[in-house]
Amino acid sequence: MNGKIVRIDINILEKFIKDVLKKVGVPADDAAICADVLIAADKRGIDSHGINRLKSIYYDRIKQGIVNSVTDFEIIKNSPTTALIDGHNGMGHVIAKKSMQMAIDKAKEYGMGMVAVRNSSHYGIAGYYALMAEANGMIGVAGTNARPSIAPTFGIEAMLGTNPLTFAMPTDEDFPFLLDCATSITQRGKIEVYEKEKKDCHPGWVIGHDGNTKTNSAEILKEMVDGTAALLPLGGAGEEMGGYKGYGYATVVEILCAALQSGNYLQLLTGFRDGKKVPYNLGHFFIAINIENFIELDEFRKTSGNILREIRSSKKMPGAERIYTPGEKEYINWMERKEKGVPINEEVLNEMLIMQKDLGLTEYNFQ
Repeated sequence: MNGKIVRIDINILEKFIKDVLKKVGVPADDAAICADVLIAADKRGIDSHGINRLKSIYYDRIKQGIVNSVTDFEIIKNSPTTALIDGHNGMGHVIAKKSMQMAIDKAKEYGMGMVAVRNSSHYGIAGYYALMAEANGMIGVAGTNARPSIAPTFGIEAMLGTNPLTFAMPTDEDFPFLLDCATSITQRGKIEVYEKEKKDCHPGWVIGHDGNTKTNSAEILKEMVDGTAALLPLGGAGEEMGGYKGYGYATVVEILCAALQSGNYLQLLTGFRDGKKVPYNLGHFFIAINIENFIELDEFRKTSGNILREIRSSKKMPGAERIYTPGEKEYINWMERKEKGVPINEEVLNEMLIMQKDLGLTEYNFQ
């Protein structure tokens, strides 16, 4: 990383997030949920979705009237195994946590539960909600659409969101299986981190309207807003490296997050209407599958753990130190950060100081 880096204790950082959100009108209980979700990203080293986004995605949008600080969680339809929720542009973290909890409660009684959501907002890392199910001895699945960022295969226009498709499953190891990633090669949040660290993006991540790859992080962020640059799907441009697969999975998530709940999709999610900023009206879905309805939980844990251990013990490519399994790197980051704190770069620190000053949070000393 370039520039000044400071380490901030996780508990202090979480309290700061909560205090900022309360000051802009988020009720205390809801602010605690939002802070828990955001700090979960920083704990695991997912720096694109934690404190890095507090100002631009939540603080600024609440003040601009794009996101409602008080969440109206409305149940539109409800059955023993399913539900449809309208979040009325409230805090996405609150909407998502309550929705996954509904899916878990249904799965406890009936074996499976699925909840679809419309009119929501950015909810942080999808893995947080999948892990809620895992903590209850279940398989958790979560997905969300997002503002257009991905160009379809053979296209140059951003049409699909980064649209994560996320899975969490119990194991008998110290950490669960967790696959939490975008259906694009990278996500906008990571480019935001690179821009703040004054780093260029890797070639092949982003395509311009001329069909060539782009690497200047600051230029990319501007051009993604004006529509002249787009992320590439998993697999990259064209079909040779399987880019159609990432494009296909992104489309699956888009359909499940829109058609299933009669929500917004594709260009309706830009956040602009007639040149003015408007709510994003995102859609989500959450699935909980009760393992005990199929097999004893301990047996599932043992088998899933054996699978991961055998993968890690397989032959490594020359020069590689180890093979990781999904969720392992996040666990390693957590072991380090709970002792040393979260590394904060200079630009994020400056954003924190702006919010601190604006809101009169004098008890913090981040200098």
